[in-house]
This record gives sequence, structure tokens and C-alpha cells, in this order.
Amino acid sequence: MCCLWSRNKVCKLLKSLYGLKQAPKKWHEKLDSVLLCDGFLPNDVDKCVYSKSENGECIIICLYVDDMLIFGTCIDIVSRTKLFLGFNFEMKDMCEANVILGVRIIRKEDSILLS
Repeated sequence: MCCLWSRNKVCKLLKSLYGLKQAPKKWHEKLDSVLLCDGFLPNDVDKCVYSKSENGECIIICLYVDDMLIFGTCIDIVSRTKLFLGFNFEMKDMCEANVILGVRIIRKEDSILLS
């Protein structure tokens, strides 16, 4: 199991998904196509989790409605992914996550603990 880079990021989309019944489905289809074109693979168990490996580095994107948690094994791959997503979508970087979906994120020197 690879050790994750300890400074994960949360990005929040600026555009609302609400209003039309089909908006969430269309949003996920668009995001899915953009991520697949960049080499991300959806998780077999949870279709809202994507991962990608390149040059020995790994990055994971977890989606929840219009929020996403991005974390990886180094800052470079996280930064490149944020630039790529920012080019394709209007986004706001919410900096490091402390809590997501009620799960507290605790950073140690070389690891991350979830509580």
C-alpha cells in the first residue's frame, strides 16, 4: 500500500448543480468523460472514486455531489491534476481538508489518519 502525501486538498465547484432533475447525472457524465480522457480509472466498487498512476506516483479523486477530495503521493501530481481540472471546470480550491463527510483527517509526519 502506498503512503499518501499528507497535504490533501478539497476543491469545490462554483457552478450550482441544482434546478434541473437531470443536472447531477449530466454533471457526472461530463466529469467522468474528462477524467477518463486524462487516464483516470473509476473504482469498481464506488463509481465516485477515480485513481491514476503515472511514473510511480498515484492520485485519487473522491467525489461527493459537487465537492471533490484530491490526494496523491506527491504535490506535483496533485498540482497537475488541479490545473487540469481547473482548465476544464470552474473550481475553487478550499485548501487542506480537515473534515469530509463527518470524517476527521489527522495528518502525521508520513501518514494520514481518518477518525
